[in-house]
Amino acid sequence: MKTILFGIVLTLLSLWGPLCTARAQSTAPKDLAYPTKSIRLIVPQAAGGSNDIMARALANYLTMRLGKPVIVDNRPGGDGLIGTDIVAHANPDGYTLLLASAAFTMNPAIRKIPYNPLTAFDWVGMIATGPTVLTVGASFHVSSVKEILEVAKNKPGVYTMASAGGFQHFASALFRSLSGNDYTILLYKGGFPAMVDVMGGQAHMTVGSIVQSIPHLRSGKLIGIATGSLKRAATLPHLPTIDESGLTGYDAANWWAIATPSGTPTFIINRLSTQLAQYLELSDTQNKFIKDGAEASFKSSDQMRKMIVQDLTKWAKIAKDSHLQPD
Repeated sequence: MKTILFGIVLTLLSLWGPLCTARAQSTAPKDLAYPTKSIRLIVPQAAGGSNDIMARALANYLTMRLGKPVIVDNRPGGDGLIGTDIVAHANPDGYTLLLASAAFTMNPAIRKIPYNPLTAFDWVGMIATGPTVLTVGASFHVSSVKEILEVAKNKPGVYTMASAGGFQHFASALFRSLSGNDYTILLYKGGFPAMVDVMGGQAHMTVGSIVQSIPHLRSGKLIGIATGSLKRAATLPHLPTIDESGLTGYDAANWWAIATPSGTPTFIINRLSTQLAQYLELSDTQNKFIKDGAEASFKSSDQMRKMIVQDLTKWAKIAKDSHLQPD
C-alpha cells in the first residue's frame, strides 16, 4: 500500500509542475509578448517633410529592435489635426503611435480641436529639437537683430516678415511681439516661396527652418542673422541666438516626440521610451540630426507632460497678443 501511495504522490508532483507553469503563463503580464504584430506610426503631415523624415528614421530603428514592422502612415490635413485625432481615438494598446511636433501645442491656440491635448495622449518621449533661423535677403543691409530693431523702429509697418504659416507664423509673431515693432507678416503657401521673396527683395526677412535655409545661406542668397532656440544651433554655431541678441526669452524651436492614445499600459510606454532613449544615444543618430538641422534631445514622459502644459500656455498668449487667426 505504501508503495502505491508513494507512486500516486510522485505522479501528482510530476503533474503539478506543468500545471503551475501553465497557470503562471496564463497570468503572466502581457509585456513579455509586446509587440506581437506590426505597429503603425502616424505622421499628421505629408511625406517628405521634417516630421516624415524623423518618423521614418525612427521606424527603421524600432523595427530592428522590436522585431516587428513599424509602419509610417502619413495622414496630412487640417494642419495636423486629422492624423492627430486618429491617434487620440485609437485603441490604447501600443500599436498606434503619433509623431507629434510643436504644432501640437499651437493648433489649440487658434482653432477648435476634436481632442483634449492634455488628456487624450500619453507620451513616450521627445526625439529632437530643430531651431529656426532668422534670415534676410542680401539687399536688406543689416547684419544683426539690433540693426533690424533699429531700422524697424524708425519706420513702423514698413518692414515685412515672410511666413509659410503654421509653426513659422507663430515664430514670426513671437519675434514681432517681443520686439515691440510693427512688422507686417506676409503669408505664403510654403517655406520655399517665402524664401524666394526674401532672396528677391520682395520681403525683408523670414524665420524659417534651418534645413530649408542652409543651401541658400551657403550660396549667399540669404544672410543668417540669428537662430531661434535658447542655445546656439550645432548646425550654425557661429550665429548668435535671437535671445542673446536682445530679444530675451525668444524660443521658437520646433520639436518632435512620440505619443500614444491615453490609457496605453505603462509597460508599453516604458519599453518604447527605453528604445527611444537608446536610439538617441547613437552617434549615427546624433550626426544625422545635425546634418538635417536638428539635434537629438530626449525628454521622458513626465518631462513631456510638463512641457506640453507650458507650451500650450505660451502659444495661446502669443496668439492672443498677436491676434493670430487660422492660416
